[in-house]
Amino acid sequence: MSPGGVRVVFLGGLGEIGRNCMAIEIAERIMLVDVGLMFPDPDMPGIDLVLPDFTYLRENADRIEGAILTHGHEDHVGGLSYLLREVPLPLYGSELTLRFARGRIEEAGLLGATSFTTVRDGERRQIGPFDVEFIPVAHSVPHSFGVAFHTPEGVIIHSGDFKLDLTPIDGRTTDLARIGAIAKSGGVRLLMADSTNAEEEGFTDSERSIGHELLDIFRDQHGRRIVIACFASHIHRVQQVIEAAIKCGRKVTTLGRSMKRNLQIAREMGLITLSDNDVFEIERLGDHDPAKVCVISTGSQGEPMSALSLMANGDNRFVKIGEGDTVILSSHAIPGNETNVGRVINRLTRLGAEVIHSGLAKVHVSGHARRGELKTLLSIAQPEFFIPIHGEYRQMTHHARLAIEMGVPANNVLICEDGDSIVLSKEGIEYGKEVPAGYLYVDGIVGDVGHGVLRDRRVLSEEGVVIVVVTVELQTGEIVTGPEIITRGWVYAPEAETLLGEGTEVIRKALTEFLSENKPDLEGMRRTVRQATGRFVNERTRRKPMIVPVVMEV
Repeated sequence: MSPGGVRVVFLGGLGEIGRNCMAIEIAERIMLVDVGLMFPDPDMPGIDLVLPDFTYLRENADRIEGAILTHGHEDHVGGLSYLLREVPLPLYGSELTLRFARGRIEEAGLLGATSFTTVRDGERRQIGPFDVEFIPVAHSVPHSFGVAFHTPEGVIIHSGDFKLDLTPIDGRTTDLARIGAIAKSGGVRLLMADSTNAEEEGFTDSERSIGHELLDIFRDQHGRRIVIACFASHIHRVQQVIEAAIKCGRKVTTLGRSMKRNLQIAREMGLITLSDNDVFEIERLGDHDPAKVCVISTGSQGEPMSALSLMANGDNRFVKIGEGDTVILSSHAIPGNETNVGRVINRLTRLGAEVIHSGLAKVHVSGHARRGELKTLLSIAQPEFFIPIHGEYRQMTHHARLAIEMGVPANNVLICEDGDSIVLSKEGIEYGKEVPAGYLYVDGIVGDVGHGVLRDRRVLSEEGVVIVVVTVELQTGEIVTGPEIITRGWVYAPEAETLLGEGTEVIRKALTEFLSENKPDLEGMRRTVRQATGRFVNERTRRKPMIVPVVMEV
């Protein structure tokens, strides 16, 4: 393999849904493609967000030209406000994508760490050694891009998140013609494509199909207040909700800061048509007939402090859910969020609301290509090499098999994971050196939680904690007070007095033996208490709670 080749480093989004982030390297310079975040899994107690590991980017900050943002979803731009704290860099994307990203960056006080360069459909721009072409693609957020890198080793195409919607709301379709032209003129050396729906046969439904379903639902809910939740970035969905509401004689209002902000941005850009007479501020909700309003809310993923979750808990100061309400969840649960979404649905139902979700009605369609569309892209691009991206491991595996079925030689199809890198050169493609690509957990502030803390939280949530308090006279080696056992989540103390009494005697005996044979020292006494407590707890209950010995000296 020649030393000059083009390197691609995968920092997130391969083997998972979220944290999308990769680096393209040419002539010792680096261009990022997306910097996203991921929602935490149920086994990450107390974690708010999960980010890519930025170690590689910090170590190579002086080589970074900037970041290209394919579209405005949080799993592609949500990590920027954390990366910019450590690595200032310029951003490139569509106007809508940059305006979405700017809001979070501004909230973090980091506008001085970046610049925003708007690019347009079909634009080809030289950024340092990177010759970049921005290819329009249809997705569930407007103005999304695929990216073609024209490199010394051939064209590399990153599909971005896409689907082949032939009747999109804004008429902006995926530019297959341009991809075909690249394939015919010089060929596509490497294709990296969205794998989210690689297990699903057929073609993804058009976003336009949702409008008819929403209109029917709105008509059926005559006399009831409607609250509908979707992603704040899903501008086309919001437009269809507004159209259905107005056709049924309803005025609309927004609930949730991001929904209000994004609606304002979309109206300013002409992406949403909405008369001032048909919209009002949420503070004026009580001035309107409930049967004549539609509340468009955030929180479709059941996020704990979102507007919809607060409604479900009865804590929202603007909307109190009751029997006269219909709540529509116009989304699918992101993997890992199913429990949160189910909990919100249950609580809304308990409050008396009728809840309509994608399991009951066609109120959501995916923004990602299914197998039929992936085959179409492969047949048009005809890549020499192929790497599936953006998906869980099983989805990428299905996508890899699909590429082989479509004629890509099996030896030219690579399945990569976070931390992998590949080098593309005139001789071919091969795996390169791995880089750090673990999870960076966010709990309040970035860097607040490490693997050790998360492991302790899991133990506490599953097994509980046992604290043993004892006071020892160091001069004489005499136990002055205790041992006293305090427990939470192991056994319920008032109902386990006999067990706790036995444990106290076992710990006292072990500590007395240690003191009779050794000079009193705090570390030795703590170790003795911990070991004796651990043996007793395991023998009697077959459980392994966290054990905290507290030895005080007098």
